[in-house]
Amino acid sequence: MTLPNTGPELFTWEFAADPYPAYAWLREHAPVRRTRLPSGVEAWLVTRYADARQALADGRLSKNPDHHAEDAHGKNKTGIPGERSANLMTHLLNIDPPDHTRLRRLVSKAFTPRRVAEFAPRVQELTDGLIDRFAQRGEADLIHDFAFPLPIYAICDLLGVPREDQDELRDWAGMMIRHGGGPRGGVARSVKMIRRYLAELIHRKRNDSGDDLISGLIRASDHGEHLTENEAAAMCFVLLFAGFETTINLIGNGVYALLRTPEQRTRLQKSIERGATELLDTGIEELLRYDGPVEMATWRYATEPLTLAGQRIATGDPVLVVLAAADRDPARFSEPDTLDLSRPDNPHLGYGHGIHYCLGAPLARLEGRTALETLLRRLPELQLAADPSELRWRGGLIMRGLRDLPVRFTPR
Repeated sequence: MTLPNTGPELFTWEFAADPYPAYAWLREHAPVRRTRLPSGVEAWLVTRYADARQALADGRLSKNPDHHAEDAHGKNKTGIPGERSANLMTHLLNIDPPDHTRLRRLVSKAFTPRRVAEFAPRVQELTDGLIDRFAQRGEADLIHDFAFPLPIYAICDLLGVPREDQDELRDWAGMMIRHGGGPRGGVARSVKMIRRYLAELIHRKRNDSGDDLISGLIRASDHGEHLTENEAAAMCFVLLFAGFETTINLIGNGVYALLRTPEQRTRLQKSIERGATELLDTGIEELLRYDGPVEMATWRYATEPLTLAGQRIATGDPVLVVLAAADRDPARFSEPDTLDLSRPDNPHLGYGHGIHYCLGAPLARLEGRTALETLLRRLPELQLAADPSELRWRGGLIMRGLRDLPVRFTPR
């Protein structure tokens, strides 16, 4: 198929810094467009809100990479780098019902409102502890010093990773972040190390279980839920991978948006000082919509020919739903390019839609909410310590986040 050669240039560093004008052009002129990605893979980009919701819930768009009409080499260019060679494919981002239903039911017990509420004191403890480390310096890189370690330590606690192992796991996760926009081999190496560690940890938990997610998965398997060791390892891996990077970006992008929108930041700060929670609650949802942590939903593949916004999509074609574009669609959101922390009608797609809606969204919201509230309360003079043009955004398709976020404040 001949690809269109009109329109804005995608996937450059300039595009990564501000993709929203390009997405506005696509929504207006080519809302479902076949595009060659930097990897060489051709995929359909879906950019309008209504089409995005339809695609996210369409059972003809499978999550299983086996439906991709490519050879093995082409298949290795999609999904999480290294997951195929590390035997980590059988996780929630790569499977359809009934396996998806079975595995999601098992792990969803860890993310009920009650369990997340019980975890809130630990998230607050982690948040305060990290701020304590840099509060006296008067400056920090909020990505490296705060947004990155917070969700890593939180998800490690939830999984049951011993405290003495968490810094090593943090280092491996850091390799995934650093290499996220570069050679896939860099990410694949860290994936293999994490896979090896998870296999060992699952083995240890069989003899010394506790009240953690890995122990729960093992007990479910022992009681007839038919959870294989590969499924358990893949489940833990994707919770770790998806659970930390989305929250890093929620905190980083959220703080950055507030620092660049002083009137909204002042509104939120005054609300926090009064002890009110309403603006913080709606504010988290607006930050997820305005510049959310996930730019594109994970890969989908057509299992049969289908038509979306007048475009004929062939069996085996990859489809990427651009959440960042859909959540700025003026057909659904009034003044979509304006940050409004009290936006009343906000059914954003920041965590997806349909049966693959992000399982860890309640925990991510808790972490993001706690992080923003505590930062603004404890460091009220927080300011950006670099020109916005100097900030670097990580490359890659799925996630959207800053590499660094230098700030300064009055030492505490």
